[in-house]
Amino acid sequence: MNPSSVPSAASEEQASLWAARLDGSDLSAADRADLERWLDADPAHRTLLASYCQFSADLEQQLPLIAGIRDELAESRTTAKTIRPFPWLRWPILAGAMLTAAAVVVVILWPGQPQNLFQNIAAPVAQRQAVTLPDGSRVELNAGTAVSVELRADARRVRLTDGEAFFKVSRDAARPFIVETPAGSVRVTGTEFNVRSSALDPLEVTVLEGSVQVRAGSSPAPQMLHANDQLVAGPAGVSVTPLSSAQLGDALAWRRGEIVFTDTPLREALARFARYHGRTLTAADSVAQLRMGGRYSLDDLEGFLAALQDGILPVQVTRSPDGTVHVDAAPRS
Repeated sequence: MNPSSVPSAASEEQASLWAARLDGSDLSAADRADLERWLDADPAHRTLLASYCQFSADLEQQLPLIAGIRDELAESRTTAKTIRPFPWLRWPILAGAMLTAAAVVVVILWPGQPQNLFQNIAAPVAQRQAVTLPDGSRVELNAGTAVSVELRADARRVRLTDGEAFFKVSRDAARPFIVETPAGSVRVTGTEFNVRSSALDPLEVTVLEGSVQVRAGSSPAPQMLHANDQLVAGPAGVSVTPLSSAQLGDALAWRRGEIVFTDTPLREALARFARYHGRTLTAADSVAQLRMGGRYSLDDLEGFLAALQDGILPVQVTRSPDGTVHVDAAPRS
C-alpha cells in the first residue's frame, strides 16, 4: 500500500473484521472464498489486512491463498514505526499473557500521532474489570475477557474475540465507535450496549440505551437495534427480540456479579460458570440438556453446585483433585 494513501473507512472496517474472524475461528470454505474475492478486488486490501494481523504457520495452512501476507506484514511493521500505528497484536498470545495477571492495561502513545491511542484491557478469571477510556467511554469486562482498543482521529475501534463486555459510549458523531468480533461488528456513535461473543455461542448484542447498527457475519445489510432490543446471530440465523425491563436486567445481571438462568440447559449453565472461574465443569450427556432456572452469584461457584445437587435437578456433583467438576445423574435410591 502506498504510505501516502488513506484507506477508505469501509476497507478499514472490512479488514479489521476479517482480522477478528481469522483470529477467533476457523473459516468455512464459503468464508475463504469471500475473503479471496475481497483480497482480489483491490491490491491494497492484502497489505491492509496484513497491517491488522500477524499470521502464524497454522494460519498459513488454514488459508494458503494469503500465505504471502507474512512478507508484506514484515514490511508493514517496519514502516509502521514512522507511518502509522500497528492496529492489533496477535490475539491468542496477548490474551494468554494478560489473563494470567490480575488486570493489565497497556497504553501506547505513538510519536508524531498523539491523536492515536492503542490500549489493551483484560479482566482475569473470577473478577470483573471496568475502565474509562480517554474519550470518556466506559468499558466493563466480564471475567476472562480481554479487548484491544484503538482510538483514532476518525474512528474508535474495539476488538472482542472471546468474552463479554458492556459499553457506555461517549457521543462523538465524527468518530464512530465500532466493536469487532469474529461473528460480526457493532457500530455506534454514542449509546449503551452489551456484546457477548465466543466460538461456542452465537453472537449476542443487547441494547440498554440509544441504538446500534449490527452487521452479523457475512450479511451484506446491517441491522438496527434500539433500546431493549437483543440480537442473537448464530448458525440458525439472526433474530431480534424486544426485552422487558426485567429481562433486560437479567441479561445484564453479570455487571452486578449475578447470573440468571431461565429454562437454560444444564450444559450451558455450567459453561457460563466455567468461563467465569476458569474451571472445567462438564455434564454427562444424560443430564446435559436438563433445563434449569434461578438467580445465582457468579462469585459463589460452590453455592451454585450445592444448589444443583440439593434439589434443583436430579444430579450428582463430583469434584476431582485437579479442580475439575463433573455432573452426572443422581443414583437411584
